[in-house]
Amino acid sequence: MAQRQLPLFPNMPAKPEDISVHTSLKHTLAVFQTHLLNEGKTQHTLKAFTSDLHLLAEFSGDERAIGEYSTEMLEQFLNWLEHGRGVPCSRKSYARRVTTLKVYFKWLFTINAIPHDPALPILQRSGQAPLSEILGDEELSALLAYTYTLRLGEKPDARPEMLLRLISETGIKKAEAERLVPSDMVRLGKDTAVMVIKHASAKDIYKERRIDLSAKFLDVYDEYLQQYRPQTSLFTCTPRNLEYILADIAVGAGLDKKPSFEMLRWTCAVRDYLNGVDPDAIREKLGLSKISWVETFAKIKRLAGEGEDDET
Repeated sequence: MAQRQLPLFPNMPAKPEDISVHTSLKHTLAVFQTHLLNEGKTQHTLKAFTSDLHLLAEFSGDERAIGEYSTEMLEQFLNWLEHGRGVPCSRKSYARRVTTLKVYFKWLFTINAIPHDPALPILQRSGQAPLSEILGDEELSALLAYTYTLRLGEKPDARPEMLLRLISETGIKKAEAERLVPSDMVRLGKDTAVMVIKHASAKDIYKERRIDLSAKFLDVYDEYLQQYRPQTSLFTCTPRNLEYILADIAVGAGLDKKPSFEMLRWTCAVRDYLNGVDPDAIREKLGLSKISWVETFAKIKRLAGEGEDDET
């Protein structure tokens, strides 16, 4: 590979020749967009590819240099999109995001910005997305029964049950739970309250949603407040530790399944559907658009045992 002259402002490449293995992903986007336009791609494709790469940056950290991306990391990213992000990823979206990775890293390789193409070995998948796991009524009851014993232990701990009830009753995503503050729980009466889910961006204030909280949740929530006395954030630990708490609950309850935010989110949606909640109310509760709801609702009905499941 020929030796390159470093650009005057290495963090802001103006042309392909300015990009090297040390350039961060976010600083390549403008040049990549120009490349797409020169290739005759539509504005729709440009916006979709850019959005996909923003997701990759969210997963890996937007300061990560393009030379640090490996095939394994890209596969972990795709797995996160399907199973760890907490947002439905349709087959169509998954396929496009694989295409985005292939086009983007092939371009970087072609302009000699990286020594090899990490997206080359990644294969497209065909067929329907596999159904997510959910908890049955007996399994959820077993988990709740175990968390109740923790509330009565030598060192009473209400956090496991509060977390389990919060996610299984509201279906919120991990990122939303991470942003919660005590004031987001708005009391309407002794045994009634709503949770206000705010968006990280101020411009999305009109997308805020209010989710009813049960009396059983409020009972354990009050215990949690007394024990942990949260100030700035509702949870006084990291999102990863919240996942560990859910895993520990399963071990304590003797359950083989490993509950996660995603599993509890789907469990919430299916339970609401089986309990006769209006589908549009479920959609709003989960914070989904009408477009993404089409596939999500079909999946909920299949998880509820309706329709033919042709997957093995």
